Amino acid sequence: MKHLPSLKNLFYLVNLHQEQNFNRAAKLCHVSQSTLSSGIQNLEQQLGHQLIERDHKSFIFTAIGEEVVQRAGAILTDVDELVELVKHQGEPMSGDLRIGCIPTIAPFLLSRVVQHCKKVYPKLNLFLKEETTDRLLNGLGKGELDLLLLALPVDTSGYHSMKVGIDPFKMVLHKDLSSQINEPIDYHSLPDESIFLLQAEHCITGHAISACQLEDSAKVNPFSATSLHTLVQMVNCKLGTTFLPQMAIDAGILDNTDLISMLPLGESPYRDIGLVWRQTSSRLLTFRNLGLEIQTLLKQE
Repeated sequence: MKHLPSLKNLFYLVNLHQEQNFNRAAKLCHVSQSTLSSGIQNLEQQLGHQLIERDHKSFIFTAIGEEVVQRAGAILTDVDELVELVKHQGEPMSGDLRIGCIPTIAPFLLSRVVQHCKKVYPKLNLFLKEETTDRLLNGLGKGELDLLLLALPVDTSGYHSMKVGIDPFKMVLHKDLSSQINEPIDYHSLPDESIFLLQAEHCITGHAISACQLEDSAKVNPFSATSLHTLVQMVNCKLGTTFLPQMAIDAGILDNTDLISMLPLGESPYRDIGLVWRQTSSRLLTFRNLGLEIQTLLKQE
């Protein structure tokens, strides 16, 4: 049988690439710097190729080193999933589950999901991370996350997804300005730069523009917010209007404001809410069961 590289040395290599520093990588791996360095040198000897170019003060990964890092990351993820498969055989709703969620969903849904799962699946431990869609997909691909809760559509090529519900959009404005808005809403009648949106990296901006058929960019204010709560404050100052998901409104984001919501232009504009996971994951039953629970929670809104 071939003398195969150890998973431990592959783990050292992946963490060194992530940290780009031997000392930090060693701490992350809970070993000494010399142990980590020796492990990577041993890996190079086993593979018969230099993975890192070193001098006294710095290092860089070689081209083949970069390729080995990518493949090693995938191997380590597969091994983790293999362990989870065996560990929870016959008991899929148990163990640790790392879930990533976008900021325009997390504050309004995740607490309900966690509380519900504590009652229904007490052996399932949820670890949560809030980030933008692109960063979450990157973390999922690297094996840092097991499951994502996202607003669709997004490019999920190479992943499986499950739609768990829909979230309608509402147009939100100050009650003193509502008399100036005729229904059905005509965006062309709004003042230029009167519509406030989130920064471009938040996918809800693209979803809202598409779903609500907002085509005139002159109506959009150049200011871009980092959260839905900031949008609410801007609109509450009578500076204009914005689009909010019904999920946020139901959670009380308009409480203690003078804002009202209206149905925007478009045929019942909404975004889909869905779960996304790696095609290679062995926890399909876990994800689908959790998806059905989230579907129930969304229908209760």
